[in-house]
Amino acid sequence: MNVLALVIWTAVIVSSVLLLRGLRRSRPPSHGPSSRFHDLTEAAFVVGGPGTVVDAALVSMLGDGRLTVGGPGIVEVRPGARAFDPVERAVLHAHREGRSGWLYQVRYAAMLDPAVQEVGDAVAARGLVCPPGAGRTWRRWGLVQLIVCAVLLPVALVLTAVEYGLDPGYHVPFILKVLFPLVGGIVVGALCAAKARSRVTPAGQRALLAMRAQYMNDGTPHVQTALFGLRGLRDPYLRQLLVPAARSTRLAAAQSRSRHRSHSSGAEVAAVVWCAAGDGGGGANCGSSGGGCSSGSGCGSGGSGCGSSGSSCGGGGSSCGGSSSSCGGSSSSCGSSSSSCGSSSSS
Repeated sequence: MNVLALVIWTAVIVSSVLLLRGLRRSRPPSHGPSSRFHDLTEAAFVVGGPGTVVDAALVSMLGDGRLTVGGPGIVEVRPGARAFDPVERAVLHAHREGRSGWLYQVRYAAMLDPAVQEVGDAVAARGLVCPPGAGRTWRRWGLVQLIVCAVLLPVALVLTAVEYGLDPGYHVPFILKVLFPLVGGIVVGALCAAKARSRVTPAGQRALLAMRAQYMNDGTPHVQTALFGLRGLRDPYLRQLLVPAARSTRLAAAQSRSRHRSHSSGAEVAAVVWCAAGDGGGGANCGSSGGGCSSGSGCGSGGSGCGSSGSSCGGGGSSCGGSSSSCGGSSSSCGSSSSSCGSSSSS
């Protein structure tokens, strides 16, 4: 039993050390003074990925009347309406190119626009977020360690009873010999899995806090949406429009995937995704050209966020669960075959 206890101690310590070191190395370094947001669009991306970026633009355009929503969620553009930034141009382009004017479809298509996806490249390049898939391996490692240690606890109790049955004399119970490493392994595994799932780096969190402090007294709806997601939107009319649209992103992704399949003649559609695991705004956070999204914040595989063609994302897979992610993004754009955020295989 002493040999078995030593093996358990050694295995848990080695696994925990490798897990902690690997997770630390998977986080991108921040780059000094540049570790701050240039504008509200970047803050919105960290809060909730492409979904929150587009939501903030929609709030601004709906608020000043450039967009109107009539009937059962059909978007109309006011004649002569113009965009004031690349994200608003993406919204107008999504409406113009869309097969219908449904708000949730416009939202999803805008999330895939290169102008929106490239915001993720910009913040990732400065170490404020991890691209899709960066912590996927370490999240799985942490979960495996947690499960194995949790299973070994009742096994240790059984072995303790067997030990006393074979040798009734006084000795230190086996469960006490392995209790500390097993409980420690559970705690380390759970904490590392949770951290690996988060896309936002410490530098990104600091930048977000600084931006929120800067706009502390600004109650403008699009500012609050950018900084807190849809949960920061207080206008009841806008909420009743945008919250259902965010929740319907999975439907829009499924429809997009179906169209791609019907037009691809059996060819595989490349999914390009970008997502962030912030404290996002109640909608899908990632957009993917070939995957789907679910509501929730974050983009870890098997978690909330969006799903890309291979798993669950981020880009949502976009502003979105588990798209593949690694902290080095290739430059590309999410609406095209080139990837501006990273290929999703997935958080």
